[in-house]
Amino acid sequence: MTDQRVAVRANHLHKVFSPEEGRIGATLARGETVDFDRVRGTAAVIDADFEVRKGESFVVMGLSGSGKSTLIRMLNGLNKPTSGTMEINGTNLTNASKEEVRRIRRDQISMVFQHFALLPHRTVAANVAYGLEVKKAPRDEQREQSQYWMDRVGLGDVGDKYPDELSGGMRQRVGLARALAAGTEILLMDEAFSALDPLIRSDLQSQLVELQAELGKTVVFITHDLNEAMKLGDRVAVMRNGRIVQIGTAPQLITEPADDYVARFIADVDRSRVLTAGMVADTTAPTITSTNTTGAELARTMIERGHTVSTVLRGRRPIGIVRLQDAEAEPQRSAADLMLSEPTVPRIEPIGDHFGLAARRRGPLVVVDRQGELVGLLTQDRLLAAMSDEGLRETPSHPEPGPPEHEPLTTGGAR
Repeated sequence: MTDQRVAVRANHLHKVFSPEEGRIGATLARGETVDFDRVRGTAAVIDADFEVRKGESFVVMGLSGSGKSTLIRMLNGLNKPTSGTMEINGTNLTNASKEEVRRIRRDQISMVFQHFALLPHRTVAANVAYGLEVKKAPRDEQREQSQYWMDRVGLGDVGDKYPDELSGGMRQRVGLARALAAGTEILLMDEAFSALDPLIRSDLQSQLVELQAELGKTVVFITHDLNEAMKLGDRVAVMRNGRIVQIGTAPQLITEPADDYVARFIADVDRSRVLTAGMVADTTAPTITSTNTTGAELARTMIERGHTVSTVLRGRRPIGIVRLQDAEAEPQRSAADLMLSEPTVPRIEPIGDHFGLAARRRGPLVVVDRQGELVGLLTQDRLLAAMSDEGLRETPSHPEPGPPEHEPLTTGGAR
C-alpha cells in the first residue's frame, strides 16, 4: 500500500555507466553481489535507499564526483537506473512509459538548475510563465501567476527584461520563480546557488527557507557545501563514492557522525549559523490557555514536570510566559498578573542571531512557526548547550512546527 505521506522513494537504486550496464543490472536484480571497484566504467550511485516526506526539505550533500547529480537526474527520469526503482508520489518512475514520465515532470516536478537554464529569447515574465504555458493554462492565469511569483522573489520590476540583462543572482531568482509558478509539489534543485557570490547565495538560501516554511513544498536540494546543507535541510544525506553514508538532521550529523568521513566533513561547521531556533528549542514545557490559572497551580505543575517556565497561549499562539519563581512568590495571583511578555523568534532563524537578545532577557525566548504558533522555548542554557556535543544530544533532533507537545493545563478561554 502506498504511503500518502511520502513524495519521493528510492528503492536500492543503482546507476552504473558502463558498456556492461545490462549485465550488471541483471546480476543485481537476481540479488547477487557486484564488486563495483572492478566494474568497467563508473558506478555513480550504489544502493541508494531513502524516502522524502511530503513537505520535507531533503538535502543531498557530497563532494564533486560523489554521485549526487546523477541521483537527482534519476529522480526526474533523465537517467534510467541500472537497478532499483524510483517512485514519485507512489508512481514507479523506473517502469513508467515516456508519456507518463513527461506527465510527472510537467505536473509534479519542477527543476532549478545551477546555471539557470533560462530561455534567452524570452523575457523574464515569459520565462517564469513557461511551465504554465506547457500546461496550456489560460493566458490570464499565466500573466497573473508570473507577476505574483516575480514579486515574491524580488523581480517585480524586471518582467520585460531578458536574461542576459540580469545579474547571476537575479537570473537564479527567475529560475526559482519559474519553478514555483509551475505549481508542482516537488522542487528539485541541483547546486542551484553554487555559482553565486556568497552574499547573494546567503540571501537566496534565506529566501528559500522562508518560502518553504510558508508553502510546504517537497524540496530535494543538491549541494557540496556543508553549511548550506544544514541551513536548508530538514534532513541531510551525505554521499561518498556513489553511496549514501548517512542520513540525519543537522544535530544528528554533528553529534553522531556515522564514520570518520562524515566526522571530518562536519568538523569545522559553524553551529551558531546552521542550528536554528526550532532545532534546539525546548518543546516539552507546560502551557496554559486560561489566564485565570493561579500561581499555586502553575508552580505545582512546573515542579511536577521539571520545568521553570510555563507558556500562556491564546489558541496556539503564545502571549507570554510565567516563571516558576514568580508563581511561587505570589501563589494567589493569576497568570494574567504574573505573565511576562517575551519576544518571539522564528523557528527558522539561526541560533547565532539570538545570543545577545537572550542575554538581555529575564525569561526564555519564545520560538514560533510562520503562523505564529508555539514551537518551544529557547533559554540561555539551551543556547549554550547547543554549542557542545553533549548539550546538543539532549535537545530534540528536529521539532516539527505545530502545537505544543503537552496538553494545556486548563481549557478556559484567555482573558
